[in-house]
Amino acid sequence: YIYFLSSKENKEKFMKNPIKYICQPKPKPAMPIKIAIVGPPKSGKTTVAKKFASTYGFLRLTVGDAIRLVLNEQPQSELALVIKWHLHKGLTVPDELAVQALDVTLMNHICTTVGVVIDGYPLTRKQVNLLESVRIIPVKIFELEMETKEVFRRALSDKDNTNRYPYPEHDSSQILAIRNSCYKQHIEAIRTYYEKEHQNWCVIDAFHSKWWIWNKVLQEVQVVVKEIQIYLERIREGKAASIADLCITPEELQYRLGEFGQYCPVSLAEKHELLDCSVTSSLQFAAEFRGHYYKMASQEELEGSKFLNEPEVYVPPLAPHPLPPPEMLPKKLTVAEVKALFPRSAEMQGYCPVTYLDGKLRYEALVPGNIEYAVKYRDKVYIFESEEKLQKFMRLPEKYWNLKLPRKLPPVKEPILLTALPLAGYLEQAIATSLIKALNEVGCLKPKFPFLSVKKTALLFVACHLKAYNPRSSEYVRRKYRRKLEQFVDHCALIPYLGAKMTRRYKEPRSRPADFDCKLRTFLSLK
Repeated sequence: YIYFLSSKENKEKFMKNPIKYICQPKPKPAMPIKIAIVGPPKSGKTTVAKKFASTYGFLRLTVGDAIRLVLNEQPQSELALVIKWHLHKGLTVPDELAVQALDVTLMNHICTTVGVVIDGYPLTRKQVNLLESVRIIPVKIFELEMETKEVFRRALSDKDNTNRYPYPEHDSSQILAIRNSCYKQHIEAIRTYYEKEHQNWCVIDAFHSKWWIWNKVLQEVQVVVKEIQIYLERIREGKAASIADLCITPEELQYRLGEFGQYCPVSLAEKHELLDCSVTSSLQFAAEFRGHYYKMASQEELEGSKFLNEPEVYVPPLAPHPLPPPEMLPKKLTVAEVKALFPRSAEMQGYCPVTYLDGKLRYEALVPGNIEYAVKYRDKVYIFESEEKLQKFMRLPEKYWNLKLPRKLPPVKEPILLTALPLAGYLEQAIATSLIKALNEVGCLKPKFPFLSVKKTALLFVACHLKAYNPRSSEYVRRKYRRKLEQFVDHCALIPYLGAKMTRRYKEPRSRPADFDCKLRTFLSLK
């Protein structure tokens, strides 16, 4: 064999010990990958894309580059002629033609052997749909997130740069504001779509330095490449492989689902539990085996010496428990669906079967269910105390579905009008807390209003306190009665004050305390 080395030093090392370097495991095959970078103006998209091109030989591709490539290399093609017609008319190239040009350019040998970085595309939801229609799905889309203030700061900094292009650029503050506004308007819809459909969206804070951003993007790309290499290697060896970062669409997932649908085969085999994984669209715990896709409930079921290591044990023909037919699977119902089933009533007279069985069939465990937590199973309706109990039934319906109620049931709880309660009951249910606070205050203060009995003073204090702290009154009314309460307390303090300051012998006015005469007049006026 002939071996090619990268330098003279490596050649000398190889010559000294060739066996050491020949016997090492073969490197994983290089993977041509497709990534996209989007972000507001001046966020550093082009810098990162050019870095990939210079370091790893990727093709950096913008929509403008794709259109120019079609015009220059295929000038007589129908696509080039239609694009020229639009340009000669002074029109913008339509998105449909731009995506066709992009699709043609992606046939370039660099894209198919090394990889491509799509710079600044897609920018609208329509463009996303057009890319999907021609199956252009980047394995990773990086969103460089940056505040508007930083966009304009970088733009001003760039204008002072001496290495600017000799021709004028469209980077005035007005144009940047329009571009940034358009980007902000559409990015939310694009992000939501890719996160839901492909889980290939990655947000990176572009406020950091270009070296930090490059390292972050590179780490993410290396993880994706490694995942794809491992996937191809395991599939080639006939093993199960994770499909977490392969951008599989929901339609493809549905088409290639295995015998267990979206139920976890590991939970069904080991615990005989029906764990429905369709509640999340994520494929983080999904795997492919023998051309079919299977979803697992968690990382433990996927990797912990389970599905990825021994998939044959969990799928037919060796699987211990097959998935029940669709009519034998529990189905969660909404409130509207439960009401639509009227006059059919809930099983167990509306009591929660899970609470009853888990409570060892005791009388105290008979708890009424809530119509918000309803399930249809074997053409019967069951309602549950909480979401937790509902999920337990969904996992183990066979355990809970066929329970019998005891002869003696708790009395039916019927609502009673508050005004229909006796006085003591009304006070307890309506104003107990406020009344306790008022009585506690009067007990601690022990007020005595001048010329009134202790009983009447206490009643007036409680009345004012209830008015001053009534949560159902307006803020104005509460403030008004707080002032009255403060005045009432001040008047009650006159008796102990005058009792302490008034002497048996007459004192000249100048010998009395400063506020004595005023408080004495107030006291006498209250009579």
